[in-house]
Amino acid sequence: MKTREDLTRHLEKGSKVFKNELVKEAFANVDRKDFVPEDYAYEAYEDYAIPIGYGATISQPTTVAFMLELLNARRGDKILDVGSGSGWTTALLSKIIGEEGHVWGVEIVPELVEQGRQKLKKYQTGNAQILLASETVGLPDHAPYDRILVSAAANEIPNELVDTLKIGGVMVIPVKNSILKIIKKDERRIDTEEYPGFSFVPLV
Repeated sequence: MKTREDLTRHLEKGSKVFKNELVKEAFANVDRKDFVPEDYAYEAYEDYAIPIGYGATISQPTTVAFMLELLNARRGDKILDVGSGSGWTTALLSKIIGEEGHVWGVEIVPELVEQGRQKLKKYQTGNAQILLASETVGLPDHAPYDRILVSAAANEIPNELVDTLKIGGVMVIPVKNSILKIIKKDERRIDTEEYPGFSFVPLV
């Protein structure tokens, strides 16, 4: 695929993942090419993961769209984006939630944090920022969150992240080789939906 429009059409028709208009609009307005290394610019609109250095990747567009559909973020939401990489998912989420919302991206690699910050500038995202991850999983300082998106695979559901969700909030996270959609019912109960057959870099 040669253009952003080609990729959007592929996701809409071929993969049939666009059921949420906010997700579709975000993909139409945030260019994946801006978030891949220059050496991979010619592959930016292909439907596969691309290395971005430091052992990290920018995820496959179909997978990202699927996860954003599961997340079902709304205008005005407060969102935590764990493993923000080069900033693509943070930029997509910032478009989805609008000016009245806010998204915090966290990334463990300092060089990727700086890359993500620079790349977000093009989109003038006053509702988004990328921070260096600490030893604590997530970002409890700005909790509770309406939505949490995790783009690296955990071995089990991190309680530290569940604790920072609002009641009724949603977290979408890869666990081993599945994507889980977790809904926080109350302080003690969660509902979980599992979608197997995925591969991600590990959450560290």
